[in-house]
Amino acid sequence: MLLPTALERVFIFTDKGQQIRLTDPEPKWSVETVLNFYANTYPILTTAKVSAPVIRDDTLQYRFESVMGTKG
Repeated sequence: MLLPTALERVFIFTDKGQQIRLTDPEPKWSVETVLNFYANTYPILTTAKVSAPVIRDDTLQYRFESVMGTKG
C-alpha cells in the first residue's frame, strides 16, 4: 500500500553569484509569506518573484528570482 508523504519545501535564490538555500520556516505558510519573511534578512528578495516548484532530491524546490536588472 502506498502512503502519501509531504515533501519538504526548500527555497533557493542567487545573491552575488552565490546560491543560497533557505529552509521552510513554517510549512503552513504560503510561498509568498515565506518570501516576505526572508525579505527581512535578504533585502534583494523584496523585488523577487517565485518560480514554479520543481521536485528534486526528495524536496519541493522553489526559486526566488530577482526581477531587478543590472545598471549599465
